[in-house]
Amino acid sequence: MRIIAFRTLREFWEKPEYADSEISLRSWYHEAKNACWSGPGDLKQQYRNASIVGDGRVVFNIKGNTYRLVVSIDFEFQAIFIRFIGTHKQYNKINAKTI
Repeated sequence: MRIIAFRTLREFWEKPEYADSEISLRSWYHEAKNACWSGPGDLKQQYRNASIVGDGRVVFNIKGNTYRLVVSIDFEFQAIFIRFIGTHKQYNKINAKTI
């Protein structure tokens, strides 16, 4: 999968208050980059706790659910677009389907 944009993840973990997310986000990035998911079913086999929220949006729990990562996935073009990364509390203030 192609991930757009890694910079968003890096800028997040470079903030001192979110530095503890770096290892988990790097791990997710490398796993997703090497994945070849053909649809939500394939994704759920690897990430059982991922939430499919519709319109190609998927929510991943990062670092034991301390953080939430919202992405938009185009399975046909093998592309993942980062839409949101934040704490669980910050996630509760957004709409994962529209962000």
